[in-house]
Amino acid sequence: MALADRITIDLNVLVGKPVVRGTRLSVELIVDLLAQGWTQEQILDSYPNLTVDDIRACLAYASELLHAERVYRLKSG
Repeated sequence: MALADRITIDLNVLVGKPVVRGTRLSVELIVDLLAQGWTQEQILDSYPNLTVDDIRACLAYASELLHAERVYRLKSG
């Protein structure tokens, strides 16, 4: 699954936050709902325009960001 097929960034939609293509539902919202314990089925029931692949794309997008994250430790004097 290509993320570009499911996740889009448009400065005119939610101030450029990544969203599920064709919606105003942010990746952040979907990941937050999962973190709060919502099931995939609850999300799909609440947001009928979403698909299982959209939810997976949100998680894949978040995973890519975390893989790219680098932590640098500054040496103290």
